[in-house]
Amino acid sequence: MSQSKSLGLVALIAVPGIFLGSIVSIPLLLGPAGAAAADCGSSVAVPMSEGTKVEGFDDEQLGNAAAIIGAGKTLNLSAKGQSISVMVALGESGLRVLDYGDGAGPDSRGLFQQRDNGAWGSYEDRMDPTISATNFIKALQAVPGWEQLEPTIAGNKVQRNADPYHYAKYWADALRIVQALSDTPFEPSECAVIPGTSGAGDDYPWKTSPTWQDVGVGPASTSPLGMYYRECVDFALWRVNQQMGSTSEPFKFLNGTFRPDGFSLGSALTWKDGWDAKGWPTGSVPRVGAVVWYAPGAAGADPNFGHVAVVKEVKDDGTYVEEGYNGNPAPDDHNYYTRTVNNGIPSAFLYLPSQEEKK
Repeated sequence: MSQSKSLGLVALIAVPGIFLGSIVSIPLLLGPAGAAAADCGSSVAVPMSEGTKVEGFDDEQLGNAAAIIGAGKTLNLSAKGQSISVMVALGESGLRVLDYGDGAGPDSRGLFQQRDNGAWGSYEDRMDPTISATNFIKALQAVPGWEQLEPTIAGNKVQRNADPYHYAKYWADALRIVQALSDTPFEPSECAVIPGTSGAGDDYPWKTSPTWQDVGVGPASTSPLGMYYRECVDFALWRVNQQMGSTSEPFKFLNGTFRPDGFSLGSALTWKDGWDAKGWPTGSVPRVGAVVWYAPGAAGADPNFGHVAVVKEVKDDGTYVEEGYNGNPAPDDHNYYTRTVNNGIPSAFLYLPSQEEKK
């Protein structure tokens, strides 16, 4: 087994005899790693004493937010769920009980702009902050896997508005409000865990493990995921597990059991086939946490095996920050890397079931 002489991204899997090549021509700019995020699953009670202030919001808005969070507490909703509920109300009404709708829904009313279609109760129910919040939260809790969705996507699953990303810009303020009105202290960053950001920087568990070059091909060079240690595919599969809530053994997604058709997930070459076999979505738009797939020969990828990485951050200028392993030339070839890449360079983005391509 000989190593490619070209410098760049070298990728291997735990299948003896298979060598993955390199990517040499991707334009890159190194970017900094972000801060670690923690889980946000505890319920939050609301003291809402007089005089509680949040910059940018008046007493009426904070009183309505307190009613939403209180309804969430009654329904044992986590801090993240309460923050999603406040975020949606911010996006729908600015946290005010509106007695009018809009062009798309002239019969919409209240904090959540709930329609007069029988699903949200009477006019009085929709105009009552606690009742309308309770009805929204029950609908949110009925969404399968809502905890694993991006907050704006989770809100959209309930509201069914045209733009599923409408609420994203209200997320930071929602976190700030929930923190201010809660008697159970938590850091806002704890609730920011969404698919793709469950890790921060180089949190790969096996960063000091030997590579196949160190010990040869065999069990000693294979991670618990069934890939070679410190290769692009092993890091990407770690991120998939992590984002889907599997962070320790026994891991949910393994090289040998990922596909339902009996084939291994395999090298970077076959990852898109693996996604297709799994029935998971793919697309051409980067989403945070999506796997970046380079087909053989794409953007300088090895003509036989290609490369995979993970979208760490999406920018507004048509680029995204990619993270992965084995993306630098020797002697730094089996370590963590980040680079800024133009959206049009990869062959595809492989999404998790909880992600949706922004149209």
